[in-house]
Amino acid sequence: MIDIPDIIARRLGLNQRSVESTIILLDEGCTIPFISRYRKECTGSLDEVEIRDIETLYHQLQELEKRKAYILDTIEKAGVLTDELRAKIEECVDAPQLEDLYLPYKPKRRTRAQIAREKGLEPLAKIIMAQNARDVESAAHRFVTDQVETEADAIGGASDIIAEWVSENARARSWIRSKMERQAVISAKIARGKDAEADNYRNYENFRRPASKCSSHHILALRRGEREGMLKLSVEINDEDSLRFLNGLFIRKTATDACARIVEDAVADSYSRLILPSIENEVSAIWKERADEEAIRLFADNLRQLLLAAPLGRKRVMGVDPGFRTGCKIVCLDEQGNLLHHDVIYPQRERVSSSLKISKLVDDYQIDAIALGNGTASRETEQFLRVIHFPREVEIFVVSESGASVYSASDLAREEFPDKDVTVRGAVSIGRRLIDPLAELVKIDPKSIGVGQYQHDVDQSALKDSLDYTVMSCVNLVGVNVNTASKQLLSYISGIGPMLASNIVAYRAEHGDFTSRHQLMRVPRMGEKSYQQSAGFLRIPGGETPLDNTAVHPESYGIVQRMAADLGVAVDELVSNKELIGKIDLQKYVTDTVGLPTLADIKDELLRPGRDPREQAEEFAFDPNVTSIEDLAAGMELNGIVNNITAFGAFVDIGVHDSGLVHISQLADKCVVNPASVVKLNQRVRVRVLDVDLGRRRISLTMKGVPQP
Repeated sequence: MIDIPDIIARRLGLNQRSVESTIILLDEGCTIPFISRYRKECTGSLDEVEIRDIETLYHQLQELEKRKAYILDTIEKAGVLTDELRAKIEECVDAPQLEDLYLPYKPKRRTRAQIAREKGLEPLAKIIMAQNARDVESAAHRFVTDQVETEADAIGGASDIIAEWVSENARARSWIRSKMERQAVISAKIARGKDAEADNYRNYENFRRPASKCSSHHILALRRGEREGMLKLSVEINDEDSLRFLNGLFIRKTATDACARIVEDAVADSYSRLILPSIENEVSAIWKERADEEAIRLFADNLRQLLLAAPLGRKRVMGVDPGFRTGCKIVCLDEQGNLLHHDVIYPQRERVSSSLKISKLVDDYQIDAIALGNGTASRETEQFLRVIHFPREVEIFVVSESGASVYSASDLAREEFPDKDVTVRGAVSIGRRLIDPLAELVKIDPKSIGVGQYQHDVDQSALKDSLDYTVMSCVNLVGVNVNTASKQLLSYISGIGPMLASNIVAYRAEHGDFTSRHQLMRVPRMGEKSYQQSAGFLRIPGGETPLDNTAVHPESYGIVQRMAADLGVAVDELVSNKELIGKIDLQKYVTDTVGLPTLADIKDELLRPGRDPREQAEEFAFDPNVTSIEDLAAGMELNGIVNNITAFGAFVDIGVHDSGLVHISQLADKCVVNPASVVKLNQRVRVRVLDVDLGRRRISLTMKGVPQP
């Protein structure tokens, strides 16, 4: 049996003891956020990324062990399992190699080789493979029967069996697989008869590139084009090198000429008919998996940045869903995002009355900020809003409305606002995104938020797993107010889930706000394990103890009480008191289970209780002279906001509805390998227009030589 912790430690370059402890915690049902935050002494202070990598590889190796058990059982039942084969299978740590070992024993469909065996030609194949016979025709004559009419038929059937043996050889497959991964060239051209329809794939016309240099988006785009019938793909390797290796592997130096010729022909047949198509499928699947992983990682990184976008905080907000011609939907929200009022204005045909109505609503509901969706007519609506003389100071923010329509038509939106139509619900979502992007965006399927690349082409199960984990990670990083959080937000807290989240909300509605974390134990289905995993991420502002509004875990409250007692003050007096906290000697509180990493976290929380790791929202304005793509011209320098990051560059909203692309080659004066190393989602940037294609509505931008804000 393989040593799973040792393999994980070596592959990831981590301490084996840390890996072993992490696996134990994962097996006990601990979540990654809980382990990384509250079990640092056990893991050696591994971060979330490292623990996630351990979990992923651990599950892969567990699945590999299950596959091994199945394969061993199958071969043993067939009565052909040898001690040597068992050892090879048990020691295997690579899935493709494992399948190579299993291939000769795998139940097969009725192949040409199987038909030849049924005709009794396997002994002849063994004679030829022994490569001693000088007169193969004479040997073949003994196998002529009613089913095998001639010596040539017998040799042909034996050759089919030899070809199958060659194709099932683990060393041969491994060599060809490795060569294809390292040296294959992918070519593409527009499919015959598709010239008029393949406009989206024009960049891949006469495409030819080593597979090792094809990026994730190339692979996914090529596969999509092939799937849609727009592209014709081919994969090429040096066949002469491959055949030279295979002949050297299977043709003996002492072989007779007659046998050598037959084996050489069988090897060539096996290579072109069996090995190459099979390995090409395998390697293409590997390329696809790697492309998926990269695209999913990029999507998850973008989603993380979006979820952790700067919140405005507890301010009264007016949400505006722009519709200059059909009317703008207006909602007024309180500090917690509750709907106070909704209305419609028509600024294009009723400009004065619309201005007066907006001004009055701002005054009546004490609005602090306006959240304007960035959809159609957003710029016209923004210009209309910015010239209004408000009775109080009001900031105006343009907010991405990607996914708002999905939310507004969802069961959740109908549950929240059963008597409101989709336009009101959408405006509410826009307003809430400004108050707290994280709390609102968790209500929407991450795939609908619009920050991915080829998200419909990647493995959907892997994508969902990654995005769900990303949301959970972000929610637990920020923490949530248990007395105001929605059940959707609560469901992402470590150890809770949808059922328990609903129970918390129901208990809160029946009994009022929680005043202490310990009260959570009264919630139905909140057991000791769930409480342990979740308590540190739930906040209770103004509760019975200030520690309930920090990331200090209840299991560490006793340590804080000792610290306060040693300083001669109450816990309330210690929290936020920089002078007193500076006097704490952490070494004094080290025990067998609590070390300096946990104590340092506790001290940091005491200094800044209830802190939000996110930045604060800042007002931003587009160029007032540019409102549509027709207003653009090469050479213009404009303000913009990064609204999507891909492997080939970044898309920037410059206020004309169509986002412009800053290609990876135009992101900086230096060579850029990863766009995310230069720009972040929602980052304010300065760009210059390179080109405008009005027909295709494509805008090319550059950041080279442009001073950044």
